[in-house]
Amino acid sequence: MRITVELCVVAVVIIWFTQWFRRWRNPKCNGVVPPGSMGFPLIGETLSLIIPSYSLDHHRFIKTRLQRYGPIFKTNIMGRPVVFSADSEFNDYIIQQEGRLVEMWYLDVLAKLFFNEGESPTNAVGAVHKYIRSTVLSNIGAESIKERLLPQIQELINKNLRAWSTQSSVEIKQALGKMGINFSAKIMTGYDAEKSNTNLYVVYRRISDSLRSLPLNIPGTTYNKCLKDRKEMISMFKDMLKERRLSPNTNKEDFLGKMSNDMDSEKFLTEEFIAHLIFGLLFATFESIPSLLTLVLKFLSENPSAVEELKAEHEAIIRSRENMNSSLTWDEYKSMTFTLQVINETLRMANVLPGLLRRTVKDVSIKGFTIPAGWTVVLVTPAKGLNPNTFPNPLEFNPWRWKELDSYVVSKNFTPFGGGMRQCAGAEFTRAFAATFLHVLVTKYRWTITKEGRISRNPILGFGKGIHIKFSEKEN
Repeated sequence: MRITVELCVVAVVIIWFTQWFRRWRNPKCNGVVPPGSMGFPLIGETLSLIIPSYSLDHHRFIKTRLQRYGPIFKTNIMGRPVVFSADSEFNDYIIQQEGRLVEMWYLDVLAKLFFNEGESPTNAVGAVHKYIRSTVLSNIGAESIKERLLPQIQELINKNLRAWSTQSSVEIKQALGKMGINFSAKIMTGYDAEKSNTNLYVVYRRISDSLRSLPLNIPGTTYNKCLKDRKEMISMFKDMLKERRLSPNTNKEDFLGKMSNDMDSEKFLTEEFIAHLIFGLLFATFESIPSLLTLVLKFLSENPSAVEELKAEHEAIIRSRENMNSSLTWDEYKSMTFTLQVINETLRMANVLPGLLRRTVKDVSIKGFTIPAGWTVVLVTPAKGLNPNTFPNPLEFNPWRWKELDSYVVSKNFTPFGGGMRQCAGAEFTRAFAATFLHVLVTKYRWTITKEGRISRNPILGFGKGIHIKFSEKEN
């Protein structure tokens, strides 16, 4: 009798597990879901996604599934159903539907690090999003760059390249990361790296590293340390905000000052909201500019003809000045045709992330497929830039290709800063920073790569043990 009962229990468990596994592999949908595999129960296909792929091409996980299933496929990452899309028509439609059928979304690890439970400043819509965007643009947009930031950027780069030239070599992404995060925090909040007890680079480096690991909140893990760092950072930004509230005329034109002064008129501007927003915006600057310039230096080191053309362009700019020692101007920046082609070519190839993330709030039906509500959608935006029909030999660094590209083709196939209502407000700042760096570099310095780590994606862009560069100041 006992054996019979045990066999019945085992049979029930097997039947239940079989049904549950079938539902896992074939999720319920009021239509046809895209082709693909949901992987193993609970973890899905996560392990395949985080295994490094050593190329600037799509991560192997994405590339093999695009070849197997087509431009739209389903999978499961960390227990979440996900649809990846490299289809331009599908992606454009999803971007247009933000605020209606889809919403901006982040990996769980990011959501827990940057936002309070149930709220996300950078997922704001309507008037709130409009306010945030306009405030960011007033701080680092084209007018601010033109009127006040360009000389500051040039001074910063001069100072750092001079210091780097006295060292045997520098790990360039790390050096650029320190320079960039401290400068961004300074112009946004008045942060002073030399006086502060908080090392922003260490904090954001740890956060960046945590995105390449499992989000296990266990004492001693990188993720656990990140959550502690987050708490301290939010507290620091709140303290800075309180100081501004007590002294409203201090740096009232920067990002923190503007939001501090607007707290009485804009009710959504709470201490928590502002602190989390600043924390998230600084992270956005932490990876983008250092990764871009690291790849620019790598590509240029492999292409001496591109270096020579850059030198000619920037030396011509200096010769045309009345005072050859004067600071870079906005008109000079805008005249850097080949420099901006080098930057565009690197941006085309240097996608830090595999795509943009959205989450469906309603069932979405398009191109014969239905994406159920609550699913994550990854818009594989790098697919446009890696399309050989638009960019022949897409993994080849060729800045001269931009001389021949039609402006309409570029507008449809080159979106390194996103699109729609979420297009990055820091796009011009990134380009201006990179162009100024190259201006100072090619006119005053020589450089040599002394040690080169292996570029990888897992799926976030990484540089292995780093790219180490020796800088030498030119003789006058």
